[in-house]
Amino acid sequence: MIAIDNLLISEEVIERQFVCNLTACKGACCVEGDAGAPLEKEEVKLLKKELKNIKPFLTKEGIEAIEKHGVNVIDEGTLKTTLMKGGPCAFVTFDEKGITKCGIEKAYEAGATTFHKPISCHLYPIRVTKSDDMEFLNYDEWYICKAACTLGKKLQVPVYQFLKAPLIRKYGEEMYEALDATAKHLKKNIS
Repeated sequence: MIAIDNLLISEEVIERQFVCNLTACKGACCVEGDAGAPLEKEEVKLLKKELKNIKPFLTKEGIEAIEKHGVNVIDEGTLKTTLMKGGPCAFVTFDEKGITKCGIEKAYEAGATTFHKPISCHLYPIRVTKSDDMEFLNYDEWYICKAACTLGKKLQVPVYQFLKAPLIRKYGEEMYEALDATAKHLKKNIS
């Protein structure tokens, strides 16, 4: 584990390689699984506040799920996005090629909201768990991301570099620079 401030970061975050390959997986992480994306309390407040601005970017089925269940549910004590009937996240949309897009992110890119998308989605395949005074950043290996691992290896892009923007969004530039320096130091000492 790599310790930076109150973070413990799995070495897999710097050792594993990953680049999303949406043409191969079609964004299955927004559709597969039995629970929605983890949300922070502040994100739930933002979603409720910004829902009117995000709705035009959602599917009819997504809007129906949100109107029935709200923007979030509590699953095993964790706030998570609501799911549509059949499993996809209520905020997911599909382009003409069947590739998932985040309706929240589409609204953000169109300037309709200031909320980018849930940080847990932006950070994936890193999953964050918390204790009272620490956060743990772990690489989450999921079979649906096999093509992303293959592309990451081909392009030689470590997970943390692929996730530079969300890591800076969540933890700041200084933390990212410390992680990058640590990764480069470890790589140099291994070589």
